[in-house]
Amino acid sequence: MLARALWEAASASAESPTRSRIDDATVIITELVSNAVDHGRFDSIRVIVSRPSESCVRLGVVDRSKVIPMMRTDSNGDQIRGRGLVIVDSLTQRWGTDLYNWGKQVWGEMRVEEA
Repeated sequence: MLARALWEAASASAESPTRSRIDDATVIITELVSNAVDHGRFDSIRVIVSRPSESCVRLGVVDRSKVIPMMRTDSNGDQIRGRGLVIVDSLTQRWGTDLYNWGKQVWGEMRVEEA
């Protein structure tokens, strides 16, 4: 499974991921990729997994759009789409956007517990 491999690579020598952590990482990556595909409107995206500190793994998606994503705060229960960043917000310690000259990276950080 992709999420497990990414988590293990990024958190090497730390925790062995639980099913819940793998599921959370899968949802985060899926939501970020979905947003990039839906709103980026470009031919390619890149998934990046890194470890910016000993205590977290960063899951990011890079696309060529410069549009900064905004988390929806309305509660229109009739819409089945548009809640991806709310989900990312609930599953991560923090999330954000890094802008580049040619596009952006949207990322979420998950805490890594030492084994």
